[in-house]
Amino acid sequence: MAGTGFWENPEQAQAQVAELRQINAFLKPLQGLIRGGEDLQTLVELSEEDDSGSVEAEVRALVPDLEGKLHAAELQAAMAAPEDAGNAYVSIQAGEGGAESADFAGMLLRMYLRWANDRGFDAEVMDQSDAEEAGIRNATLHIRGDYAFGQLKGETGNHRLIRISPFDSAGRRHTSFAAVDVTPDLGDDAPIEIEWGADVREDVFRASGAGGQHVNKTSSAIRLTHLPTNVVVQCQNERSQHQNRAAARKLLIAKLYQMQQEKKEADLAARRGAKCKIGFGGQTIRNYVLQPEQFVKDTRSDLKATNPHEVLDGALDPLIEAYLRWSLVQ
Repeated sequence: MAGTGFWENPEQAQAQVAELRQINAFLKPLQGLIRGGEDLQTLVELSEEDDSGSVEAEVRALVPDLEGKLHAAELQAAMAAPEDAGNAYVSIQAGEGGAESADFAGMLLRMYLRWANDRGFDAEVMDQSDAEEAGIRNATLHIRGDYAFGQLKGETGNHRLIRISPFDSAGRRHTSFAAVDVTPDLGDDAPIEIEWGADVREDVFRASGAGGQHVNKTSSAIRLTHLPTNVVVQCQNERSQHQNRAAARKLLIAKLYQMQQEKKEADLAARRGAKCKIGFGGQTIRNYVLQPEQFVKDTRSDLKATNPHEVLDGALDPLIEAYLRWSLVQ
């Protein structure tokens, strides 16, 4: 970075700075753990010759700090795949339950936006289809930040909400479902080849919802359908058709790459909520219960949090960390 001409190409320089930041994020927890282990070994040896108990007290004080460094190293080890270090696309789709599930999908959209904001990540709504009564039918987020995909990859699957429905005049308890699908943003380095003219159908339509002066006036929104796999993506948040096409192509490449990886793992049906039934009979990864009890439980790590409203406000880190640690032993 201090070399002559490093900053002459700002785009390349920023990419290298980002790479350095990711390498440091991987190495520093390990380096801290190694140094702490060496310090602990030294203190243990000294304590054998110390009768005052002061060195033993230092040993006891150092152990919790080492445990914290070990947990950080474990989390980093769970995000060792190359795509884990990059940005992420998060797609949310309402399932069975009518207005109740659409409202739940909207709650999940807000949850991920708040989580990203709390971490200082940049989150952008690429596409959103509002439901008639409340909430959303579907939406796609682009979340940019270090290890965004690595942290969010465990969110893929069916989510279930149990509560007294605000849409039921009788005040009955309802169960609703929404699916979340997280894919990595691979930028221009994705090992996916697409024949854009032959394999992809492009549809142009007018953007909807809040936006600039061109919204609802020009056909700037883009929908792409990959014919061999029937994967559909769309983008309407940019002001121009060209920008929306470029963003939609990146999203399509990301989804096709994720499908390819999941096929290699022979786990496609279990992990991709968008490909499973979004409702009763589908595999659920997390339950949000607001009545009669109040808790959130992840069905994989078995972590049970008793603060569901805070979780829905974006306090996802304990659930994310529990999943990452669980994934290490699978």
